[in-house]
Amino acid sequence: MRVHSIESFGTHDGPGIRLVIFLQGCKLKCLYCHNPDTIETTGGKEYEIEELMEIALKMKPYFGKKGGVTVSGGEPLLQAKELIPFFKRLKEEGIHTNIDTNGRILNKFTKELLDEYVDLVMLDIKHMTEEGYEALTGMRNKETTFNFAAHREASGKNMWLRYVLIPEITSKPELLHAMGKYFKDYKTIEKIEIQPYHKLGIHKWEALGWEYKLKDARENTPEEIEIAVEILKNYFKEIKIN
Repeated sequence: MRVHSIESFGTHDGPGIRLVIFLQGCKLKCLYCHNPDTIETTGGKEYEIEELMEIALKMKPYFGKKGGVTVSGGEPLLQAKELIPFFKRLKEEGIHTNIDTNGRILNKFTKELLDEYVDLVMLDIKHMTEEGYEALTGMRNKETTFNFAAHREASGKNMWLRYVLIPEITSKPELLHAMGKYFKDYKTIEKIEIQPYHKLGIHKWEALGWEYKLKDARENTPEEIEIAVEILKNYFKEIKIN
């Protein structure tokens, strides 16, 4: 697999203490991406599955009952075919598996991976309108993400939602209500994680020679975050602010 970086003892990428593997490559170019160096598919370092398994097994004593391995990105499901044997090995060792994805890819390899070997999916919801989705990600067809969510729901396996809260862009109450109404009957969603907007990745965009188009966006006020939480409480069992 082509890996961008590996983080030991991650605590914000799923339950418990986790080994987080960031894969290289993504088809989206989200305006707020704080790891834009993961977007290009040609970067990163090649790892054999057994190399990654060796790292995971060394960390296994620290996982406890809740922890495990999270594969993020970039977009990890670009390498779904390669992830199948890796996640199969993790399950053989009794290690909890998690995928952090934008839900753009739902092919036969993704379906096998999800249905057989992924304990938890963390699904990024970018925007609730087609226009907003395209403006944020550079791609059309937001429905791919919702088709992905429907597939996961049908499997009956656990899912968390993730949503970046950008003032005046994704924080509008009508968008939060639309998201809540869309997912309110889903049984597999355990929680939604809200990521308040920040500008920590600007220097990475500049280092790549790319224009950061959200320079004028501001961070959320505590009051705005609280309003979002109060709205989402009507639809989801648990709301977490990252």
